[in-house]
Amino acid sequence: MTDIVLSAPRAGDRSEWARLWRAYLDFYDTSLPEAAYDAAFAQVTSDDPSAFRGRIARRDGAALGLVHWVWHPHMWRPEGTVYLQDLFVAPEARGTGLGRRLIEAVYADADARGAPAVYWLTRADNPARALYDRVATRTDFVKYAR
Repeated sequence: MTDIVLSAPRAGDRSEWARLWRAYLDFYDTSLPEAAYDAAFAQVTSDDPSAFRGRIARRDGAALGLVHWVWHPHMWRPEGTVYLQDLFVAPEARGTGLGRRLIEAVYADADARGAPAVYWLTRADNPARALYDRVATRTDFVKYAR
């Protein structure tokens, strides 16, 4: 995976980013209107420190994965915490270490912010849980939603 380059999304990356994010949303049986893509891309390309961050992973110029995360305040952690919201690796790049590299990019940003905690949610049947079990600790929390 040494030939993989991770970079923050830039204005010219919109179509590649949207292709990857659409595939991620498809995995979760979700579709969103174009306005949601516009708003999300504005977040990950913003200079606002409270906005979402992102990385696109490329090999030989081809976009193969993405990750989005956000720092937020936390009542139990004065330093705040980081929520990894979206992680996607294209099928042709799975099992290559790319997912780990993307997670490690989030960890590095959290460390730079002084926020040692990073968390995320996933479906129980997500095959990527094999990776997650190696790079993080599964908690006993159960998600509720309205």
